[in-house]
Amino acid sequence: MSGIRRAGILLAAIAAVAASVAVTTPAAAAPTLAGAWAPLNRCPVDDPAMLAADGVTVVAQCMSASVPSITFAIGDTVLTSGQADVQLGMLNQGLNYTLVAPQDGAFVTQPIEIPGGLLGIMCPSNIPLASLICMGIVNSPLNRVSVSIVSVGAPTDFNLAAGLGVGQPILTMRLKVKLDNPFLGSNCYIGSDTDPIVLKPANLARPTGSLVRFNADGSANPTGEMGYVSLVGEGLGDSTFVVPKAGGCGLLGLLSSAVDAQQGLPSPAGSNSLTLNNTVMKFGGFQFPRNFTPTQGQQLSNRWHAAVVG
Repeated sequence: MSGIRRAGILLAAIAAVAASVAVTTPAAAAPTLAGAWAPLNRCPVDDPAMLAADGVTVVAQCMSASVPSITFAIGDTVLTSGQADVQLGMLNQGLNYTLVAPQDGAFVTQPIEIPGGLLGIMCPSNIPLASLICMGIVNSPLNRVSVSIVSVGAPTDFNLAAGLGVGQPILTMRLKVKLDNPFLGSNCYIGSDTDPIVLKPANLARPTGSLVRFNADGSANPTGEMGYVSLVGEGLGDSTFVVPKAGGCGLLGLLSSAVDAQQGLPSPAGSNSLTLNNTVMKFGGFQFPRNFTPTQGQQLSNRWHAAVVG
């Protein structure tokens, strides 16, 4: 095939891919809550298990972790994102916790732009299809790749004592990494629902704790019926996890092996790290849940909804 003919076919393919990019409707924004309620605006208070809490045998609570930025390293590739948000419902049974994820996932973060784009994550490559695509995207806007960290199910293994200390896993989160680019398609992930990245973040330094008390409407009150523990620390981190292979990248997944080859996937434990920088954690609800038995979970939901602004 002549160089001119190959270039013509490649340009046609690039145009077809650009024209076929789907326009997606953004997910509904989380509500704004008043006052001290504000950090808990994604707490799944309407989950059936949360609503069923009686305040004695099972106590419904909320947890949030506000993260100004994330540093995520897979082998030699280091990514830095903007703000992230972790929120959960907590069912406390004698300090044994079952965690409930919001509908949009426990872990929500701004997309991360990959330096070098598609050229950086799968080129150079000895895979002909990948090499052909890379030839056609030099200086093209189609080179742009963004990364989103996506929750897989609800976190588990919450350890309150670890949250107050340092160096011990606070909870277990299962994640996968979505790569967004027209050539990679809409189903390109590193990790999967069945083979996720298993992250066990721990405090990097002992946090500073305080008790925040407030009224049902979110206004500050040192004797208010609502309250949570606020923990301000240097951040949470984990460097013990494995990063699995990519899957679903490109037509019929044909570009997954190119991503794996360039990024060194699977990447073994000790070669990767994720740091949630300067994290502020909050967990709590009713200061005295027993006072609201047997409908403590429902009353928590009622107060949460009453605090929604607008």
